[in-house]
Amino acid sequence: MSGPDTPAAPDTPAEAGTPAAPGRRELAYAVLLCLPGAGLAFWAATRTWAVEVTPRGSLPSAREGRTGADLLPWLSALALVGLAGGGAVLATRGRARRLLGGLLALLGAAVAAGGGYGLIAAFDGEVSRQWPALCLLGGVLAALGGALTAARGQRWPAMGARYERRSGGAAGADGRPAAERGTREAWDALDRGEDPTVS
Repeated sequence: MSGPDTPAAPDTPAEAGTPAAPGRRELAYAVLLCLPGAGLAFWAATRTWAVEVTPRGSLPSAREGRTGADLLPWLSALALVGLAGGGAVLATRGRARRLLGGLLALLGAAVAAGGGYGLIAAFDGEVSRQWPALCLLGGVLAALGGALTAARGQRWPAMGARYERRSGGAAGADGRPAAERGTREAWDALDRGEDPTVS
């Protein structure tokens, strides 16, 4: 029977992991904004935004399609960098992750600006506005994911942090990891003229 002075039972694994759950969810949201957003923008930038029609007299008119990457060469490159940066959010931590988030926010804003330019620009020939609109949407999503990472990414868990905590805790009474102690003891045995492989 537990009385008022009975010490509280230790937290269960589920309770102990509760504080990190919101951070994992926010990390997932940020990645799910950055990766699909940048991917959508890159795909839309490779679609045909305008078709130039050149009359050729009695012959049928020549039609030449121009993609968003043709009209704005930097657009697809920025979308690709954003795609790679969205994956790098998982591999970074702390201040580096926040800086990456700021960079992704800027990249997303630039991609969105390119899509917005495609919506209002007067290109020659037949113009399709749906692809610039999708590029704008993708840039906005990537920018939101980057802004979320810049604002809160420093508190999110890093990839492999659980493994590092487990491996870091395997130390003996002297505070040294087990692998380091074994290596040191083997060298000491060799210095004494003993064979460390003989137990």
